[in-house]
Amino acid sequence: MIRLEKRPTPSRTWVAVTPVLAVLLTMIAGGLMFWALGKNPFEAIRTIFWDPLFNEQFAAYSRPQLLVKAGPLILIAIGLSLGFRAGIWNIGAEGQYIMGAIAGAAVGLYFYPALGWHIFPLMVAAGLVGGMIWALIPGLLKVWFGTNEILVSLLLVYVAESLLAAMAIGKMKNPDGGGFPGSRNFAKYEASANPELIAGTGMHLGVVTAFLAVIAAYVLLQRHMLGYNIRLTGQAPRAARFSGVSPAALVLICMGTSGALAGMAGLFEVTGPGGQISIDFASGYGFTAVIVALLGRLNPIGILLAGLLLALTYIGGELAQFMLSLPKASIQAFQGMLLFFLLALDLLSNYRIRLARREVAR
Repeated sequence: MIRLEKRPTPSRTWVAVTPVLAVLLTMIAGGLMFWALGKNPFEAIRTIFWDPLFNEQFAAYSRPQLLVKAGPLILIAIGLSLGFRAGIWNIGAEGQYIMGAIAGAAVGLYFYPALGWHIFPLMVAAGLVGGMIWALIPGLLKVWFGTNEILVSLLLVYVAESLLAAMAIGKMKNPDGGGFPGSRNFAKYEASANPELIAGTGMHLGVVTAFLAVIAAYVLLQRHMLGYNIRLTGQAPRAARFSGVSPAALVLICMGTSGALAGMAGLFEVTGPGGQISIDFASGYGFTAVIVALLGRLNPIGILLAGLLLALTYIGGELAQFMLSLPKASIQAFQGMLLFFLLALDLLSNYRIRLARREVAR
């Protein structure tokens, strides 16, 4: 008979090992899924994880894309991790990402076709504020009425997607676009462009901001009183309240910060790799960032590494779709397996598995 015995404190060994085991189990389960689809599982795994970096036929394109994909994932995940550490679950980062892009794009279109160094910083500020306001809606509702921030933030994603479609075919539609939905291409205009800082590397201001966010979050959590309050609230909520931490203030700070970073990620994407507001601008980064945050153990350095890994699955997944004719849904399922195994193995961090003899009634 198998019995679970709760550990006095989470096992540090299992906390460190489970992300690695989750990746390995994802490869095994994913390989079985690809085999069931009639594909060579070893070739599929190699195409996803190896070819984008080490196959010279694809590496020239894939290596720069690693930073392009990782930048928004890391930036969003850093914001989410602060709330997750405090037990505040913002699951609607995808909507905040979209609203940040819309708000920043609106500023750029307002100034078009003017030139000036001030335009892009204003777009960044608008993206930050747009994402923050969208995140504060579930935050304020939680503080005022006790609503569930998970449900509210998630439902607001669908509202944001509807607004995105409305803007792409309405107010932000390019008048010179021949009737096609979508805004002007911001990457083509100097005042609103977010180009590569070093040609051929994929490094743009969004990637730099993501790396700075990793450093800032590490310092905050390790050296600042706010970071201590965040960690204390997540580990011992009652102790945090007795020590004077305001739950309402913490909710608003964590929700606002995560929304601001998600909004900035959307702005950097729409002015760089994305290029324009379009119906299909929503890329799923906000949802994938949840996996990144959890895989990185809510640690800024871990999130940096996890963001690079998930970015690799994006690039390798696209390559596998092209080279092996794998359906897109199978790649999404493969990424979802990673979160499934990570959460499943987390059980071993908090519980011991004991084997006990079943007692027979007499």
